[in-house]
Amino acid sequence: MFGPTLLAASMVARSAGFKHGNSWQYHSRSDHHSKVACWGLLLDLMSNCGLLREHARQGLVGYGLNHEMRDFRTGRKKNLDLVVCRPRVSIGQGPPAPTFADQAQELGIILDGAAAAALAALPRLDELPVGAVHVALEAKACMTAFIKARPRLYDELNSSHAAIHGNSPHTIAVGLAMVNVASTFVSPGKNDFSLADRPAVVTKHNQPREAAAVIEKLRELPRRSRDGEEGYDAFAIVVVDCTNDGTPVRVVDVPPAPQRGAVDDYEMTVHRLAQLYEQKYSNIS
Repeated sequence: MFGPTLLAASMVARSAGFKHGNSWQYHSRSDHHSKVACWGLLLDLMSNCGLLREHARQGLVGYGLNHEMRDFRTGRKKNLDLVVCRPRVSIGQGPPAPTFADQAQELGIILDGAAAAALAALPRLDELPVGAVHVALEAKACMTAFIKARPRLYDELNSSHAAIHGNSPHTIAVGLAMVNVASTFVSPGKNDFSLADRPAVVTKHNQPREAAAVIEKLRELPRRSRDGEEGYDAFAIVVVDCTNDGTPVRVVDVPPAPQRGAVDDYEMTVHRLAQLYEQKYSNIS
């Protein structure tokens, strides 16, 4: 599986759009980490799901970014990070659509040799006007201020699966949460000044206790085993060590990170998704 490693490797310091000319690996007001996380998960899903690859090869499916889904019952709207979808019937004229491979370059995803080879082996997948949604992905992160962030993180993720299934109960709803286990963190919010002029304010965390408390809360999110129930069809937790000071980010696989075989282990989530896709969408043409 490539997703977690690509996510960590691609969290390099970036300065575009940030105040005071500062560079950040992670910023809560940027969706870069969410897009990279979803891109990596889709790379792994395509690599492990022969039916999805065949649908892409036939041009039956594409992907969409920041797609708005609306709960039919309540009217509540939610923008999902990435969806795998059927194209709408009316596709306008214009320049060629970006592809999944193009998206890696646009996002600055750092691919190692194995990941690059895996991507090259996949059929072309185009970004398309979204029709029926087969898979909807939502990614969130909790990097600091853990106790304060727990209820907000839970509510945001809980509202996502509700909007997805309120729009279409057949859609596969996927959640991905990144949780930071670093004992220190340079928060953009607490460093609202030029780091070239003053030393950074460093936040200290009581780890792994605080990360474990967030993961415990995430495990309260509802999951479903069949259409008609409420909850995520698949949900993964990825734990990283990110101090946000330029030090390389690394993936953590020891507790409190989910252990191999757990329902929220990343690898198990990808395998579950591949199985669900093949069960639900074997008859499309």
